[in-house]
Formats: sequence, structure tokens, C-alpha cells
Amino acid sequence: MNLIQLNISAIRQSDAQNNAYVLLLNETVGKRQLPIVIGWCEARAIAVALDSEEKPERPLTHDLFKSFGDSFNISISKVVIHKLIEGVFHSTFYCKNTLSKEDIEIDARTSDAIAIAIRFSCPIFTYEDILSRASILNVGSSDKQSSKKKIAKEKKISMHSLKELQEALKESIKIEDYEKASVLRDEIKRRTS
Repeated sequence: MNLIQLNISAIRQSDAQNNAYVLLLNETVGKRQLPIVIGWCEARAIAVALDSEEKPERPLTHDLFKSFGDSFNISISKVVIHKLIEGVFHSTFYCKNTLSKEDIEIDARTSDAIAIAIRFSCPIFTYEDILSRASILNVGSSDKQSSKKKIAKEKKISMHSLKELQEALKESIKIEDYEKASVLRDEIKRRTS
């Protein structure tokens, strides 16, 4: 399977979930975006690494990992988002000992893998299967604004009946609003468990 390279496009606060952010990854050749819901801490770790002027007083966990790697001659050659199971992305980062040339694959949460990839300046990849299942088209800002206004006007998710949630889930998938779809799916699972 061919790898498709991704670039970090943006980190945005989630309209659908409290204390959640959406990391948007664009394919380098094409118009698709891969939205990944991440927590506040992970969003901050990625944002700090992207903003070369913001230096924390003490090293963050990912900075410590970079220092550790540098001290023991370990580099990261790439990060691959290789699996999507029930809305959760799974990633691997590929390490190389620069002295022994030994290669090792390490499983990681996608947000951690990306935070580490930024610090090691290595590329991020995924597969066509994942992009075809979870990507959205990179639409213009006017479409995003109307979508945000629509979400803001909707009543709280807890006020909807199960049938309304299931219909809203179908509609969200149809219009490729995967962030909202994942929130609806989680609420439906919570109620039916």
C-alpha cells in the first residue's frame, strides 16, 4: 500500500465536544483533510511545537522524548497513521538508532506521534483506506462558517431522542461532518449500552 503524506493544517477548538480540539491534517497532493479529535493537553503540545517562539519554562513530555532521543542517537524517520477502529486512529512512529542502524516501530496515540514528529521534523503519512473512510474535503471558509452557525443553533445533544440522534448521525455522515458524527455515535452508544 502506498503512503500518502499529510501536513498539519490547523488545530481548532471542537464545536461539538467540551475540552476537545480537532487537528486537521491535509494531504500534500489533493484536497482532503483528515480531522482527528484530540484533547486539550495534546493540542497544546502540538501547538507549542509548531510555534517556535513559545518556549515552555520546563520541557513538556514530548520535548523530553526528543532530548532522550538525541542523547541516545535515536531519530524518528516517519509517523504513519495506519489504522482506524471505531473512530480511533492508531499510529506508529519509526525509530532508528543512528549508530547501530537498528530500526524499531513503536505504537503510539496519534496525537503523541504527531507531537513527536514535529519535534523530530519527520513526515506524517497515512493510507488511502483511512483517507477514503475518514477524510473530508477541504472546503472554503464560508462553508465552514455556515456549518458552525448551524451547530451553534442546535439544541444540546442530551435533549434529543435516540431516534433523532440516529437520524442526525446519518445526516452528519452524509454531509461528511465526521466530528459531529463521532459525538452522535458516542451518545448513541452511551444510551444503548
